[in-house]
Amino acid sequence: MAQYAGTPAEPAPPCPDLPVYAGDDLGARPDPAGTTFRVWAPTASGVTLRLFRYGSDAEAAAEEPEASVDNDTTSAGDRPGPFASHELTPGPAGTWMARCDGVGHGVYYDYLVRFPDGTAHRTADPWARAAGVNGRRSMVVDLARTDPDGWESDRRPHVASHDLVIWETHVGDFSDDMHSGVPFEHRGTYLAFTYDDTSVDGEGAFPTCVAYLKHLGVTAVQLMPFYDYGSIDESLARDDPRHGFNWGYDPLNVNVPEGSYSTDPFHGEVRIRECKRMIQALHAAGIKVIMDVVYNHMFSADNWLERMVPGYALRRRVDGALADGSGCGNDVATEHPMMRRYIVDSVVYWASEYHIDGFRFDLMGLIDVDTMNAIRTALDELPGGATVLMHGEPWAARETALDPAAGVVLADKRGLPYLSPRIGAFCDTTRDAVRGHIFFHKEPGYLSGAAADYADDIRHAADAWRGTPHETASVAQVIQYVSAHDDLTLWDKLCAAMRRLPAEADYAADDVDAGGRCADLMAANRLAAGIVFTAAGVPFLLSGEEFARTKHGDSDSYRSPASLNRLDWRRARRLHALVAHYAALIRLRRGNPAYFGGARTIVPRDDETVVFRVGDDCVAVNPVGETRLQSTVALETPAPYDEVAKIAPDDWRCLYCAADGFASGPAAASGWGVPSDGASGSDASPDGDAAALPLPSVEDRAMPLPPYSITVWRRGRHG
Repeated sequence: MAQYAGTPAEPAPPCPDLPVYAGDDLGARPDPAGTTFRVWAPTASGVTLRLFRYGSDAEAAAEEPEASVDNDTTSAGDRPGPFASHELTPGPAGTWMARCDGVGHGVYYDYLVRFPDGTAHRTADPWARAAGVNGRRSMVVDLARTDPDGWESDRRPHVASHDLVIWETHVGDFSDDMHSGVPFEHRGTYLAFTYDDTSVDGEGAFPTCVAYLKHLGVTAVQLMPFYDYGSIDESLARDDPRHGFNWGYDPLNVNVPEGSYSTDPFHGEVRIRECKRMIQALHAAGIKVIMDVVYNHMFSADNWLERMVPGYALRRRVDGALADGSGCGNDVATEHPMMRRYIVDSVVYWASEYHIDGFRFDLMGLIDVDTMNAIRTALDELPGGATVLMHGEPWAARETALDPAAGVVLADKRGLPYLSPRIGAFCDTTRDAVRGHIFFHKEPGYLSGAAADYADDIRHAADAWRGTPHETASVAQVIQYVSAHDDLTLWDKLCAAMRRLPAEADYAADDVDAGGRCADLMAANRLAAGIVFTAAGVPFLLSGEEFARTKHGDSDSYRSPASLNRLDWRRARRLHALVAHYAALIRLRRGNPAYFGGARTIVPRDDETVVFRVGDDCVAVNPVGETRLQSTVALETPAPYDEVAKIAPDDWRCLYCAADGFASGPAAASGWGVPSDGASGSDASPDGDAAALPLPSVEDRAMPLPPYSITVWRRGRHG
């Protein structure tokens, strides 16, 4: 990287000169005779291992009233009642080790780490793979005992790159709705994913949860963080008003599943087994599991890594203050060798032990490219690891701090050329062109009032920005999307841009039929989906985007009530025609590699309409309220790869039309035709309503493009 000085940042001091441990036995490793404990604490003067029967003192007090309480102070003089303590002995490269015969699965532990200046820190094990309630103590775990029945036969689903469709959700949001059909005791948990036949209110008419995903046709579920995070009190029942809600972007124990999603957070092995059952169930449905991971910051600057090795894990400015490029109070120093090692090991562990199919990196723009590439290399070395997906956000919240002499390149947009071409990135350029600027909610985009301004951008987006300054090394790197958990949902953004002051009826999508109050919002939503799913690259959507999900204008619902965040399955049923539209677009892509990576031949036009050829198809997006025409003669332009065969001018048939009043070819067989729950706004019928208009057809060498429509045309083939 000598040709690039590094990413601009505030100056930071050099990385502390500490030894790097290369062994693979950090943490607690049980065997039939006992457990070996090893930690990396090169600046410590001594380390004491403490063993407990319970994962918390509250639990101990309930079982053994004489047990004292651990107040989590950092003084070595506190004695919260361990049943045994052992001094660790110094080992190679700054490690400390203890061998404890007779100690095994289910024993909880922590450390007292002493330093030459006389201070001491109580800490859990940063390398732990299991923990007690709220993650304050680590747990020895025999991972083989956490495997559900049939785990040894679990395999990652084979999904070709051109069939990849990513649907993002939160473990709680997925099934928290009382109408989800999931039993109360499993709503909002890992086990909700193990039901494959749920429906709205259990009535059987409209599928929910995993059954819904199979019907929709998505091939990968991206789950918001489900490692152990610090913002939720796991000891509280999920229906306790004090329990709260959080997205989970506040890592506490990155190698341990979150306990609040389990049926029993007090016993460390339960969350592991139930997390594996969730993954196993999605795999059985043919769906990949992508894990949203946060390695750019920690829940608190006072974390296990900093308690174990003060001053090493987090970036600091030259004055000693913490860097805050994450906007969360601290940034992980991913460029420090042992932090890079920690992150690589963590990703490999989730991929191998939990059979994770892919990883989405939060604020990837704060992680250095060497670490990202090291992860890619390590995954590729696993059996089948080359199929494990990697993508992330190529930005940060703010500027971080880096040693100016180190030449560190971060994986932001400037660093993308230095990443493996098999590491993808979210394309916010497409997002903002389609719906309007992310930070200015009322600013319109192509579909919400500024079609003429953004038409050229949509033409570039359709081809994954190839041939522009936004081009990446591989089309597979381009994650095409218009909504994710961050900021406004697509529906709420459309409400903000197209209404300025949205009413509750707008958020509720009360009347989306042709001529209805929300018909224009629904048309814009349909077209947004059409652009994403016909563009080159990997399509991605926020769960519920396909049924106009609303959070009533809340642009940052990370700790808003669960009632605001959860998926509304009755809304999905009521707006089933929009769901059918997404299902049809997914089927259009699946099995058709041209849509994923094929070059687009953009048809020149001087208006807002976007028309392009891809493979045997022609896609047209008309964002205005009048019918536009497209000459078929212009479609005879030779396509890429020296294809010169002419097309008969009238030999195009409309395969699909998404517009008010039209019968939408592939959607007619989608099977979403169910009652509209007695509410208005059922949208146009997707299942062959006799009153629906026939699909458009070519006349006089012209394709009619109805108002506010996306149409897909397919050419005939001749020998």
